[in-house]
Amino acid sequence: MSACCRTLATTTYCTHPADAAANSSGKAVTASQQSRFSRRVLAAGAAFALLAVMSGAFAAHALKTVLTESQLAIFETAARYQMYHAFALISVGLVSLHLQFSQRLLKLAAIAFGLGIVLFSGSLYLLALSQIRWLGMITPLGGITLLAGWLFLVIAALKKVPAAD
Repeated sequence: MSACCRTLATTTYCTHPADAAANSSGKAVTASQQSRFSRRVLAAGAAFALLAVMSGAFAAHALKTVLTESQLAIFETAARYQMYHAFALISVGLVSLHLQFSQRLLKLAAIAFGLGIVLFSGSLYLLALSQIRWLGMITPLGGITLLAGWLFLVIAALKKVPAAD
């Protein structure tokens, strides 16, 4: 293995793509792949935050006279939880830049947060706007997915990753 590679846990991180391809472990990840993951998660978190702000402003101005108080509360809950978990995604993207954390668990956390936002907040937005009651059955699935994201992040924070070889 080249000097530009280091192994943490079961994954080898190489700064040069040729070294990653030649690595015998079969699980090599280049620094650019890791950086790409971090950038994508940061971008997703920022996009979800942007949409949460836009949704909140839309509710406060355009929907205030259209929706009932109950519908507006549901819509605002969706925007609030979307923003919380957008920040969680941004945090995962930043934490993933540090190799002392399990990258696999951070990826699982990012996937869970993204999917949870879509299921939880998305179902609440649709419920508030359409009043189709069965959409409320999707919301708990989104909540469980968001909880899974937090659990993956807790485990990633507590799990010891072996030092570089």
